[in-house]
Amino acid sequence: MKALIVEDSRLAREGLARMLANHSEVEVIGTAANVAEALQIIQQTDVELLFLDIHMPEENGFDLLGQLAYQPKVIFTTAYSEYAIQSFEYNTIDYLLKPISKARLATAINKLLKAEPTASNDSQIASDVVVSDAVASEVEEKLSLDSKIFVKDGDECHLISLREIEYIESCKNYVRVFFGGHNAFIKKSLSQVESRLPARCFFRANRQYIINLNFVSQINENLTDGYDVKLQGGRLIDVSRRNASKMKELLSL
Repeated sequence: MKALIVEDSRLAREGLARMLANHSEVEVIGTAANVAEALQIIQQTDVELLFLDIHMPEENGFDLLGQLAYQPKVIFTTAYSEYAIQSFEYNTIDYLLKPISKARLATAINKLLKAEPTASNDSQIASDVVVSDAVASEVEEKLSLDSKIFVKDGDECHLISLREIEYIESCKNYVRVFFGGHNAFIKKSLSQVESRLPARCFFRANRQYIINLNFVSQINENLTDGYDVKLQGGRLIDVSRRNASKMKELLSL
């Protein structure tokens, strides 16, 4: 995939280009220090992917995207988390906070490779997102299994599909989302999150947990007439007697 790095810092441009040299799937065809340089390169070359900084002199990264006649895939590279929601208006693959580590860049490239070949679904991310308190937005539509959500785990930002979530834990005024070996907090109640999730896949096991049924590897009856559910990652979660019959119905023909 032909990529262009747009970044006003020379050191950042060169550093990112060196890291990308280890990823044969991405071919860096050029670098640009500002929007004007980027537009000139894009007019002459078929750029499929942008590694795009947001804060730049005169015009910013969003100004560049607004001047394009098409939507390339975008991996944002920025020191500011507050622009994450606005980034969803574009064909965003990931949102990397500086300084960018090799591991975090590799995660973004993996997301790029897994992305759908067309932009029709990704361009609708803005209407299908649940966000952490740092970039909070009230969106009440029901989400689908392919909807993407933005979560922040310390200094790392993740743009993940709902199907990647293994389970969700209630933590007083927050919930903690577990996915792919990571976990992140969202400032919402478990009931609020439950109301947004597709009920055929996400099941309220008890007062504290929602589980993704696609990650269930084993179910055993327990002494309280409920179930002990084992997830693929090894986590054991109790399904209360009250909810056991509901789960049985969901998993039956």
